[in-house]
Amino acid sequence: MNIDGPVLVATDLSARSDRAIDRALSLGAAWGKPVEVIHVVDPGEARQDHDALEAAVRAVLPDPAADVRILLPEGSAPAKIAEAGQGAALIVTGVARTHSLGDYFLGTAVDYVVRHADTPVLVVKQRPHAPYARLLIASDLSDCSRAALITAVRLFPAAHVRLVHAYHVPYEAWLDSEEGHTQLLCEVERDVAQFLSHPDISTALRGRIEIDLRFGSTDGAIRRSLAEDRPDLVVLGTHGKSALAHAVIGRTAEALLSWVPVDTLMVRATR
Repeated sequence: MNIDGPVLVATDLSARSDRAIDRALSLGAAWGKPVEVIHVVDPGEARQDHDALEAAVRAVLPDPAADVRILLPEGSAPAKIAEAGQGAALIVTGVARTHSLGDYFLGTAVDYVVRHADTPVLVVKQRPHAPYARLLIASDLSDCSRAALITAVRLFPAAHVRLVHAYHVPYEAWLDSEEGHTQLLCEVERDVAQFLSHPDISTALRGRIEIDLRFGSTDGAIRRSLAEDRPDLVVLGTHGKSALAHAVIGRTAEALLSWVPVDTLMVRATR
């Protein structure tokens, strides 16, 4: 992650990209970072005049004269966006609601961008009205989810932080055992404490984190916490050691993005 890099936002020139553009411009202004707007030109289309393409991109900005850099590479949209995002502080995009040639941030395209860019990817679903105030960090207690936590807090240092961790009863015989469940919960609490004791997590940050332990599936834990806490940003680490990684990468990416009602930040673990 290049924290000194620009904010990169992708647009397909449709109205569905407006929210992502608005959020990217807001973040760029708040962070004092330049904003780059990328529109990938389909090589199969008739070649257009560069000035006309740049004018078309500027026409979808709130202020066409905004001080932004316009990028117009030609080729595969996911590949070009991931390539351009390598030097960015953040890649920002929207989620398409219908299936068309422009829906390149669904399914395998999300997979591609997250896997190939060492840059957090912010998927914007809500119209931005204010800075992010409440973060829901879904964690499987892996190194990658710790990196997601640290990255999110670095990007949004003033936000409230809730760490959600789902746990399961390992043996069927414990399902009806209160003693077994209590013992398991104690073990989970120790695991969470160890997770947060990492030297990369400061004492100050540790004191800010609200811990939310949920019995059941990761999917169910996220749903319940969303309903109760009403966060405005969900944060997910990818390449984790549990099902949390598979909720983001691969064939279920589209399903996740379809039901999570708020903006989602995806942070890929770097090697």
